[in-house]
Amino acid sequence: MPFIIAIDGPAAAGKGTIARALAAHFGFHHLDTGLLYRAIGAKGGDPVAAARSLQPGDLDRPDLRSAEAGQAASRIAALPEVRAALVDFQHRFAAQEPGAVLDGRDIGTVICPDAAVKLFVTASDQVRAQRRAAELGADADEMLIQLQERDRRDRDRAAAPLKPAPDAVLLDTSHLTIAEAIARAIAQVEKARTAVSRN
Repeated sequence: MPFIIAIDGPAAAGKGTIARALAAHFGFHHLDTGLLYRAIGAKGGDPVAAARSLQPGDLDRPDLRSAEAGQAASRIAALPEVRAALVDFQHRFAAQEPGAVLDGRDIGTVICPDAAVKLFVTASDQVRAQRRAAELGADADEMLIQLQERDRRDRDRAAAPLKPAPDAVLLDTSHLTIAEAIARAIAQVEKARTAVSRN
């Protein structure tokens, strides 16, 4: 049975960095599920049809990391029909041996509620805005407004809102270095793997 790690949290909290590091450390597959919604927005046209026809190669577009793609993804992710169309894609990915790391907004609550490890990665609004501004070469104040708008949309949507799973471990990266955040995440996974091997 594959070992599944679910990582959720708002934009620019560090979940993608942590997810990639965990996948590399443990030799697991990694899926940034936010790219699914970004890819659908980039494809244009009817988002439900785009979701149903999504292929792994669609996730390789170079323009998917832009701020515009992120805003479009947040709007598209609020559509229940789009989310439903992507569930199978994500389930198939999570079922790969020896294990998979999926990061997004509803992995621990909706997509993989039985994941062996659930992390909810967060950071203060100001820290996240500064990180995203540095990443994109943008204005931090403008990024703060955009992130808060996106957070509100993600939290308030009816379909799979952004929230930690009841059994998720909270990892606040506001005052952690990347290495410290990754080390804490690895420790959580090691603890869970030890518990699984004993059962």
